[in-house]
Amino acid sequence: MSVVSMKELLESGVHFGHQTHKWNPKMDKYIFIKRNGIHILDLKQTLDAVNEAYMYIKDVVSKGGTVLFVGTKKQAKEAIETAAKKCDSFYVSNRWYGGMLTNMETIRKSIDKLDYYEQIVEDGTINSFTKLEAAKMKKKYDKILNALGGIRKMERLPDVVFIVDIIKERIAVNEARKLKIPIVAMVDTNCDPDLVDYVIPGNDDAIRAINLIADKMADAVIEGRKILMEGADVEGLIPETSEEKKEETPTENSKEKTEKNKTKKGTE
Repeated sequence: MSVVSMKELLESGVHFGHQTHKWNPKMDKYIFIKRNGIHILDLKQTLDAVNEAYMYIKDVVSKGGTVLFVGTKKQAKEAIETAAKKCDSFYVSNRWYGGMLTNMETIRKSIDKLDYYEQIVEDGTINSFTKLEAAKMKKKYDKILNALGGIRKMERLPDVVFIVDIIKERIAVNEARKLKIPIVAMVDTNCDPDLVDYVIPGNDDAIRAINLIADKMADAVIEGRKILMEGADVEGLIPETSEEKKEETPTENSKEKTEKNKTKKGTE
């Protein structure tokens, strides 16, 4: 059963591409028709692609993997943040800083500053600073939180990166490819699909279209995590193996020997 309907795709405007003169020839196989100077995407292929990406993300998460949601342009920011929070995943929705994946050690040092500031506020140490110093520290804290808050708990590299607009997020794409992290992305008619592992042909400029696709990817994470948790519960309920039972349960021969020894002692 499909995770998205053709009606949902149509109503959200996923099928509208860019003007024909802005297209990338590599997207030709995903284009259905030209209409009024605009490329119209083949929604049958988009529907299949959404299902394939959904199943892939679900499978990765069901094995303990994580997903990073990325979309920093105006139309995508809210959708990315909402979807990521819905499935308790990592996200970047304001600005992609170079090295977020390839130089995580430095990024983690910046994130540690968040913990430091919160600690001195909690224990009152902040009061030992002048008002000007405290104000500067708060400003720096807000800046880091705004930029890195979505990946604050990301201790290791994600297993999948979901991206909206691979042209806008070209640095994120390059870093993920360099580290061989699979990319799932909404790919518009002006993009190069060869840069993406799981291409979802679609309008990456329409807010409703981005909301729909990002939400479906969030659902995939939720379903995958549910399978992971159910698997953990089942492991806790698995009975002992017959080999383990054999080790714990004395054999009939040992029982007989024990009884004979008891009889001998009684006779003596």
